Amino acid sequence: MIETSKVDSKLLNTSIFVFDIDGVIRDVSGSYRRALADTVEHFTNAAYRPTPEEIDELKSEGIWNNDWEASQELIKRYFQSLGQEIQVSYEAIVEFFQSRYRGSNPDWSDGYIATEPLIATTKYFQELTIAGIGWGFFSGATRASASYVLKRLNIDDPVLIAMEDAAGKPDPTGLLLAAKQIEMKQGNSATVIVYVGDTVADMLTVVKARDFDPSYQYVAVGVIPPHVSADLRDRYTALLKENGADIVLNSVLELTPQLNLLQSSIS
Repeated sequence: MIETSKVDSKLLNTSIFVFDIDGVIRDVSGSYRRALADTVEHFTNAAYRPTPEEIDELKSEGIWNNDWEASQELIKRYFQSLGQEIQVSYEAIVEFFQSRYRGSNPDWSDGYIATEPLIATTKYFQELTIAGIGWGFFSGATRASASYVLKRLNIDDPVLIAMEDAAGKPDPTGLLLAAKQIEMKQGNSATVIVYVGDTVADMLTVVKARDFDPSYQYVAVGVIPPHVSADLRDRYTALLKENGADIVLNSVLELTPQLNLLQSSIS
């Protein structure tokens, strides 16, 4: 069962869609998350490698959207459990993480990023445009990393607010910057902002946006990332809903122009 919001259906023709990228547009379970686990394992001298469930547990706190910072926090907590302090710099953590994620080749062809399966399709975004829905991206990924995947989708000159452009989630500034840029690109004002993400931080971003700029209506769309196993999907859905999700879908591809966001439920 997918619970939906009570947004007025007359407003849908003035809605814009803003998408997170990691876990929504691309599957990062074998890239970002693998690099995170590698990094923690490396700096704990191979004594500790976090499981996907442990990474999810950390991210459920809502403040660890940045995977470099998440790596540092898990390393810190490991050493604290031993009664020790972390002895590695943040810069060293970032450097090692990037060596795994981007690899050593200038074109990143030997990095984990080169193996990321795509979740969304070029056709999906074309259909949004045909339906008159403005769309863009707000991601905690670096601009280079986000642009890398958008180029694979043949998306040229997208609205993209990346790590370098705004404060990290759940600060809503980046979401609203993306919305304003989409409005400028469309040439008209939006009434509804639909934000699509896969983490607690994404949902909390919408919650905070409602207070930050109440001139819009907001729909928080949660999607279940690919790494979540079937037996944990209900639990993950509940987590997103507890933190503000109006809708939880199995894939971003289910969020189509034809989807009635306003039904009381969809089975």
